[in-house]
Amino acid sequence: MNEVLTKYTNDASRFVVVEGMLIHYRDEGTGPVIVLLHGAFSSLHTFDAWTDELKKEYRVIRYDLPGFGLTGPHPRHNYSIASHTRVLDKLCLILGVDHFVLAGSSLGGWISWEYTLKHPNKINKLILLDAAGFLEPDSIPLPFRMARTPFVDKVARFVIRKNVLEGFVKQVYGEPTLVTSELVDRYYDLFSYGKNPEAFFMMVNKVPYIDNSRHLVNISVPTLLLWGETDVWIPVEYAHKFLKSIPIASLVIFEGVGHLPMEEAPEESLEELYVFLADQ
Repeated sequence: MNEVLTKYTNDASRFVVVEGMLIHYRDEGTGPVIVLLHGAFSSLHTFDAWTDELKKEYRVIRYDLPGFGLTGPHPRHNYSIASHTRVLDKLCLILGVDHFVLAGSSLGGWISWEYTLKHPNKINKLILLDAAGFLEPDSIPLPFRMARTPFVDKVARFVIRKNVLEGFVKQVYGEPTLVTSELVDRYYDLFSYGKNPEAFFMMVNKVPYIDNSRHLVNISVPTLLLWGETDVWIPVEYAHKFLKSIPIASLVIFEGVGHLPMEEAPEESLEELYVFLADQ
């Protein structure tokens, strides 16, 4: 565990206690604040390329969500969206942030739009990247369906081996040849860190998720939807559902890109982000 901790921290890494968890976060740059939330199976590293550029003009805050990365499991095993939004709010309070741009990928996108509904006065703009939250059968990614197989949660650590996780990563990339061994190592090392596998199976099987997508119409801040055309985890049809539901929204679809535009197409997605942030 110490080896993983050393490998995936740097001079910008910090830890702070929130709800009994030692949250791993990075707070870089100066200027207007933008908070970045990663998705399931992932970590704050998914936004490395974005952060390298954004921190030149913005204060960029990102952290490993409870149950993932170096943060690890929630002490009370609370992985509801309400819990995630509460942790985000408490972290922002600790860091002295009360107004910010919020961007989230997949699960992080779901947390982002639910947070925006709860705290509309704190969010300046919202960015959703292949976001989750519509609880329809064809929007449930394969790993989540697999994790709901009876008894799989009892052997969580032995089910998702490195080759299985490599398959998942290649599945979320529109161009699988971009998936390097280093990338697979990162995903596997951080997913399998500590008791993260058990936490994942618990959040999939024990949390009573609620579909609040009917409330998207109440989001009042400008929203940018960034979506990979070939996303097989959350198909592009859901981008259009968000576009139809959110009053002030625009959509950019990246041809040939999968579930993670900020990883697979960082330059193209950043270009769209900068245009959106500059638009008054």
